[in-house]
Amino acid sequence: MSKIKADISEIFSSIQGEGVFLGARQIFVRFKECNLKCVYCDEPRDGKSTEYTSIGLLSEVKYIELAKGPHHSVSITGGEPLVYSEFLKPFLKLLKKAGMTTYLETNGTLPRELDKVIESVDIVAMDFKLPSSTKERPYWDEHLEFLRIASWKKTFVKAVVTENTTKADIVRAVELVKKIKGNIPFVIQPVSPVKKEDRPLDNDALMRFVEIGLKHAVDNIRVIPQMHKALGIK
Repeated sequence: MSKIKADISEIFSSIQGEGVFLGARQIFVRFKECNLKCVYCDEPRDGKSTEYTSIGLLSEVKYIELAKGPHHSVSITGGEPLVYSEFLKPFLKLLKKAGMTTYLETNGTLPRELDKVIESVDIVAMDFKLPSSTKERPYWDEHLEFLRIASWKKTFVKAVVTENTTKADIVRAVELVKKIKGNIPFVIQPVSPVKKEDRPLDNDALMRFVEIGLKHAVDNIRVIPQMHKALGIK
């Protein structure tokens, strides 16, 4: 069995607070590192973490399932879990062998790493990293290839929108989804304020983004905020 280790920030039971599986009870496995630095990110970069082997991490997940289950699925989140693709290859297979549903939360910028593990993934929750929102470089080519690989599994996409998000970025994202498969659910997620000076997105802007999706024939577009923030839970 693989001796590769991964830095895990948290392992806990809670409910999914984002996307189309909102409200589903999950075991969350939060990987520490990320390849991006989005301006709205609310995950600490300097927080504590614990090193696990795949067998050790599986034991923790099984314990939580036994103590607090049943759970809908195991959310592999971060950070960016695909930074740890070599660790995930054996770990996801162990989860599947244990009869668990695997739910990958990812920024959608590492298609080669996704290709290494997609066989053992059941659900893909992919973020569009809109450059006007993240202040990162554009990742359109990576997102396109990522969705090509992900689309043969159950997949939905999210786009965090802020007061800086442009119409052009939303148009580009919905057109990219149409290019792969028009019925992929597309979630517009208003940014949750991280700093005191952050301002929430106004309703008019949200409606304009929804109208763009409908105009471009993305059938499953919807607005879903981060409900775990509103409820005050993890």
